[in-house]
Amino acid sequence: MDRNKTIGEIIRFGIVGSTAMVLHYSIYWLLQHWINVNIAYSIGYFLSFLVNYYLSAHFTFKEKTSKENGAGFIGAHAFNYFLQIVLFNFFLWMGLHHLLAPFAVLAITVPTNFIIVRFVFKHFKRK
Repeated sequence: MDRNKTIGEIIRFGIVGSTAMVLHYSIYWLLQHWINVNIAYSIGYFLSFLVNYYLSAHFTFKEKTSKENGAGFIGAHAFNYFLQIVLFNFFLWMGLHHLLAPFAVLAITVPTNFIIVRFVFKHFKRK
């Protein structure tokens, strides 16, 4: 039963993550025409974060939002954002095109983020 539950969480995490990624990249793509790519990337990340938290709680992990899991989610995503912005700039520095760099970043950060966010929702359940 636990294995099936975990597989379901991974599938739902993929759906939510894909939704957040499309939102993040769309905002990034739109804004990068007018502002610095790091600022555009950060704004896209923040706005997709809000949607991601709500969907992760209710859809992916079937939990209610709470101060505890909200704080944990913020902490997990603060780490994730830092990792993403460092990798984003690393890939830019390596010469990867600024429209492709976000995808290289996601290939590394998505698995890490799943483990951290799953821990948050499993260990900070609302009482």
